[in-house]
Amino acid sequence: MRLFLASYRFGAHYAEFAHLTGGPGPIAVIANACDSWPQARDAALTSELVPLRKQGYAPEEVDLRDYAGRPAELERTLRRFPTVWVRGGNTFVLRAQFARCGADRIIPDLLTADALVYAGYSAGACVLGPHLRGLETSDDPAEVRPVCGIDPIWEGLGLVDRVIVPHIDSRTDPDGAGNALAAGLRAAGTAHWALTDDDVLVRTGSELRLRTA
Repeated sequence: MRLFLASYRFGAHYAEFAHLTGGPGPIAVIANACDSWPQARDAALTSELVPLRKQGYAPEEVDLRDYAGRPAELERTLRRFPTVWVRGGNTFVLRAQFARCGADRIIPDLLTADALVYAGYSAGACVLGPHLRGLETSDDPAEVRPVCGIDPIWEGLGLVDRVIVPHIDSRTDPDGAGNALAAGLRAAGTAHWALTDDDVLVRTGSELRLRTA
């Protein structure tokens, strides 16, 4: 299994990303964490495509909304790509969209078979944890039903055994929700990964390593 999980894009470790993915090539971009931002979604998607193209990758959006209730077709599509890039936004919306199209089963199966590299940041990383409890301090679960037509799902995909808390000491989190959540987890003695915008978690096989700046 190969994972590249960040707080913000490549963090300070683009070279690690390039090594894990084997260098520039086709890459599927999943931007569904932004589905509750109708006025800003197109710009959010463009903000992913441009830096990936600058690094030599050939990004193509895979919009999970197009595959709701069509998991076999989604699997065929994802098998065309060696890497999937899952951007940030609302973790609960992203989790619900994974469920609606079967990505919450398909992606773990492809990762177990080492048929895919998963790269994700912020919500794209958080969704892989054991659960999403606590993330409601920064992402609104109430956005799920109007956008996805189902209730929020609080279980993560369980590919990482600790909750991921992004944007520690970050200008992208001016209210300090990430710091507050990490502090609460520490006080409760709950293991978690607290990531600054420079940090990344990299998994190859069964080994998960934290890379700091």
